[in-house]
Amino acid sequence: MTHHPTQSPQFFLTAPSPCPYLERQYERKVFTHLVGDRAPEMNDLLTQGGFRRSQNIAYRPACESCRACISVRILASEFQPTKNMRRAAQRNADLVGQMRDAEPSTEQYSLFRSYLDARHRRGGMSDMTVLDYAMMVEDTHVDTKVIEYRRRGPDTFITGRGVGELIAVALTDKMADGLSMVYSYFNPEFADRSLGTFMILDHIARARAAGLPHVYLGYWVNGSRKMDYKVRFLPQEHLGPKGWERYDGQP
Repeated sequence: MTHHPTQSPQFFLTAPSPCPYLERQYERKVFTHLVGDRAPEMNDLLTQGGFRRSQNIAYRPACESCRACISVRILASEFQPTKNMRRAAQRNADLVGQMRDAEPSTEQYSLFRSYLDARHRRGGMSDMTVLDYAMMVEDTHVDTKVIEYRRRGPDTFITGRGVGELIAVALTDKMADGLSMVYSYFNPEFADRSLGTFMILDHIARARAAGLPHVYLGYWVNGSRKMDYKVRFLPQEHLGPKGWERYDGQP
């Protein structure tokens, strides 16, 4: 019998586990593998359908009794920064991001480890080894980039590169309709710089420059204070039962 490989992805469902964002809630996820030549196309379609990527897995919440996780994407061409965002941009005007191929480095892992130890010591990623980190960066079948942020140098406008220590990093997927921020981290000693906000602002600027309409931020978890920052970048769209709907900050 001749075997014909299927063109449709197979989806799987995880067992319930405690939700890391909301107390007394349990999460389940539906997931599929992103591999092969069609992975970039599938990543685009699935991301537009509310999935997120982690290594070669695309997943989305499939919780039985909770709908708090909402997919968020910024409308890059219409975005207007708030006063606080403009201040964050000014505080980091001495930084420049260089987009590189998705290749891990010991310098990245050292910064990643410092970030986890300071900000997410009890999180699900807290025990990641250097090999785990390498897999997070390299295990991708889509167009993934690493953006490294360093201080500007005297020849930055010629080379496009910063100089000095690594201050922040973003792992980002380039898609047909935008940029998807997979994961970002920064030097916790520079918390007063609002580097998380700065990296989102930088991605909005990059999307605009490339003529891409969206910056995908993943899930806003309604009721989780540590996720509230995602709904401050307006205007944006939220994925609901009727598809993507505009959100301008009004209930």
